[in-house]
Amino acid sequence: MIQRIQSVFLLLLAVAMLSVVFLPIWSKTDPLSKQELVLTSTKIAYAHTDPGMSVTTSTYAIVALALASAAVALFEIFQYRNRFLQLKLGFFNLLLIVATIGASYYYSGVAEQMLNVKIPGTFEAGFYLPTLALVLNLLASRFIRRDEQLVRSMDRLR
Repeated sequence: MIQRIQSVFLLLLAVAMLSVVFLPIWSKTDPLSKQELVLTSTKIAYAHTDPGMSVTTSTYAIVALALASAAVALFEIFQYRNRFLQLKLGFFNLLLIVATIGASYYYSGVAEQMLNVKIPGTFEAGFYLPTLALVLNLLASRFIRRDEQLVRSMDRLR
């Protein structure tokens, strides 16, 4: 039953987590030297590099967690016959999304120390999309539980 509302929520969750892979998560600009440090899901890199500023740090944990979360959400859509498995996958996806947010926050702290400026960095759209995915996951779990209660009530009527 792909046309159910929880399937729409799970599909939007997968799109949000896939978008994290392609959007910047955090950035910081030094106003004096015009250097910009950008955190994406794969690396921390200087956007406007000087010859000596080509140091990058890989952040593949973020991309791995985001892709795993999107894959679990897509797999969860097609498990509509087993609602208990859907609920377990939803809880596992909740853990993956929280881990993605935690990894993004950790790597933003690492990047904060790379460019030693007292001006704080700014979180970009890639940081806020996992929070949206978290809300969508909770809504999907709520509607899956509601379907299970409906099926149980119909079994009592027989």
